[in-house]
Amino acid sequence: MKQATFRSKILPPSHFIPKTLLKLQPSITTLTFPSKSPNPLTFKTLSCLESQSQSETKTLTLISVLRAIPDWADRVKERGVKQKRTLYSHEKWVEHRSSLRHVRHLLSSLSSRVILSLIPPVIAFTMVAVVIASYNSALDSHLLPGFLPVLRASSLPYQLTAPALALLLVFRTEASYSRFVDGKKAWTQIIAGTNDFATMVISGTDNSTDECIKDSLLRYIMAFPVALKGHVICDSDVSGDLQDLLDADDLAIVLDSKHRPRCIIEFISQSLQLLNLEATKQNMLESKISCFHEGIGVCEQLMGIPIPLSYTRLTSRFLVLWHLTLPIILWDDCHWIVVPATFISAASLFCIEEVSLSYLFASW
Repeated sequence: MKQATFRSKILPPSHFIPKTLLKLQPSITTLTFPSKSPNPLTFKTLSCLESQSQSETKTLTLISVLRAIPDWADRVKERGVKQKRTLYSHEKWVEHRSSLRHVRHLLSSLSSRVILSLIPPVIAFTMVAVVIASYNSALDSHLLPGFLPVLRASSLPYQLTAPALALLLVFRTEASYSRFVDGKKAWTQIIAGTNDFATMVISGTDNSTDECIKDSLLRYIMAFPVALKGHVICDSDVSGDLQDLLDADDLAIVLDSKHRPRCIIEFISQSLQLLNLEATKQNMLESKISCFHEGIGVCEQLMGIPIPLSYTRLTSRFLVLWHLTLPIILWDDCHWIVVPATFISAASLFCIEEVSLSYLFASW
């Protein structure tokens, strides 16, 4: 009874306005149709429409086949982003420093979401290298007309642009790692502020009449980091994570709100106003809410403002053009070895570029 009374005080009932049913107008129900079509479709028109629909179906089928591997790689990558990451313990650090870590990392390559996400571009550039090597080999074997040119070029442009590509990747990785550090700092401050806030509530409220309010307040404080995590990670199970912390009525209000972390902050603020505390203690507890607002601001800034898109596009275009022309540059020196060389180069450089994208999500 006390808990119900408290909820009615602290949480105002949500007034949902039911959707009004649209009334059907009589004019809509009495529609007249002409007995004959003024412009009947001829057989030629129907055949054209049928052939057009068949061509569109074939086009959609071809696009779906070509997108099968990239879509699968994207699903694997997004599924890995949503996995929970455990903190390191002493045993994990011993395993991390083990001399066998290189063998373990090599054997687990096929289960790495970073490596699996590289399958589409690496396969594409390797196939380009196979096509160029086959074309040049056919010319050398006189299987093609002699007036066709051999695809070869000097390696001097690559020697001049290689440092620029290296700097692009290094600066991109450093910028991503700095955002990773900012995310970890913000999250650490949120967790520390939550623990400090809960400790002050436990030690600062001794009145037995406030036990119900105190218990609900502690639940709201513990629920805030969970709601913020669901706010910054797409398609997270917020309902399943919060169902053990909030009551059904509170959970429904949080799930229906547009900004769930701020909704929980509002619950915390209303709970503090109902506590029978001195003005100094209440002001001290209310000042702790600013830590939550700062955490929301930092997290939303990291998620909403990426690394400058012009820099990201430049790096991606540089990598694509580099590997499209790499077999032509290496043909005179490597011949058919351009295929494994292109594969190794694409796997290495695109892996560095992909790791820079994974830093931010790893911070949550």
